[in-house]
Amino acid sequence: MIQDSDLEALRSVVRGTLSSPGDPEYAAATAGFNPALTQRPDAALGAVNAEDVEHAVQWAAQHGVPVGIQATGHGAATEMDEGLMINTSRLQDLTVDPDAQSVTVGAGVRWGQVLDQAVPHGLTAPHGSSGRVGTVGYATGGGLPLMGRALGFATDHVRSIDVVTPDGRLRHVEADGEDSALFTALRGGKGNFGVITSMTLDLTPYQEFYGGAIMYPEAAGPEVLEAFRDWTAQLPSDASASLAFLHFPDVPFLPEDRRGTSPVHLRFALFGSQEQGDTLIEPMRRAAQPIMDTVGPMNYLDVGSIHMDPDEPVPSMERATLLTSLPEELADELLNQIGPGSKTPLALTEIRLMGGALATDPPVEDSISGRGAAFHIWSAGLNVPPVADATAAALERFGTAVEPYVAGSLVNFRGPARDGGEAFPAWEPEVYGRLQTAKATYDPQNLFRFSHPVPLPQA
Repeated sequence: MIQDSDLEALRSVVRGTLSSPGDPEYAAATAGFNPALTQRPDAALGAVNAEDVEHAVQWAAQHGVPVGIQATGHGAATEMDEGLMINTSRLQDLTVDPDAQSVTVGAGVRWGQVLDQAVPHGLTAPHGSSGRVGTVGYATGGGLPLMGRALGFATDHVRSIDVVTPDGRLRHVEADGEDSALFTALRGGKGNFGVITSMTLDLTPYQEFYGGAIMYPEAAGPEVLEAFRDWTAQLPSDASASLAFLHFPDVPFLPEDRRGTSPVHLRFALFGSQEQGDTLIEPMRRAAQPIMDTVGPMNYLDVGSIHMDPDEPVPSMERATLLTSLPEELADELLNQIGPGSKTPLALTEIRLMGGALATDPPVEDSISGRGAAFHIWSAGLNVPPVADATAAALERFGTAVEPYVAGSLVNFRGPARDGGEAFPAWEPEVYGRLQTAKATYDPQNLFRFSHPVPLPQA
């Protein structure tokens, strides 16, 4: 427990609000996007600038207080029940440089804000399926972009990072600087090495964009999945696609027309013309009779409508992995678990095509694992009574089914850590070893040990 006198010493040197449990500002500063995971740090600082972060980390190092980081709350993975949380959501600086084709963002900026500024210049970014996700937290976990097959991982586009390391020093790090090893660790190593206050990323010019979604009835699931497996083997690398089996519960916070329904949802996106897009999507239009089809030329600012991710927090539990392949026997087992008539409690199971630029080596070494995977599969369900136990059991069955085909994982999709810890880290052994070396160099006190922690190497 932090002493009140120590908190007063920190409060006297920061401009942001420092709150404790029971204070009005505390709940907002600690709330994550998953309400099922409660954060209860001893104190929370709503930093308003990089100097606040420097003071807070210096104070934490002096007092041996562990530090957690949060901006939009999407990355919370373990319950924080001690220490100081630094909330960076107020770091809202955002500058697009059309000539340099780059964007510099504060740690609290969301991808939707970046697109609002970049798209009018004919530029896009390596964002995910939701514009509500924070840019910095997403990129530090690798980031699996909506257009990842064309663009690669988000970390591939990071030019430089401003970070307050555990010694309380604000550093500007890039590939060819003195802290190049830290630059490598930050791009994929999550919040294990300090508090990022600012990041500069490359933007990508584009001319035409074609995308949207096709919704099929539940009964068409087997035919659609079979067609999807054949179709994705032929897609060019600049086209991205995923297939989701949805099972909407009959709950009041969902739109009335979705409650209790179980559609199959194809998501498709392409940097290309209508002629190219229509030709590529045609096999999936023939796969089964759609109940909805929005695929076509679209305004890039509407890109969030493709996946239709929720904008509001949802209490959930999830499980995800990369796959070496999607053979017929795995497809059949998935249909047994989540297909027509399964009555699964899992609200969403998404199979996303990897490959393309996601499979290429990065221009500068980073800490991403799984570049050779064929698919990424992610499943999630509600974590509220009375369905929480059924969701947990269904996720275990899901994990057993995919285990023979696992090709690693992506740390951003691992969700809250399960009881007893993770069976394996979120990184390949070689990458994990580099991260542990960086941990020993930059955080020997192990101040940053929440979310998906990288432990110090054993002596």
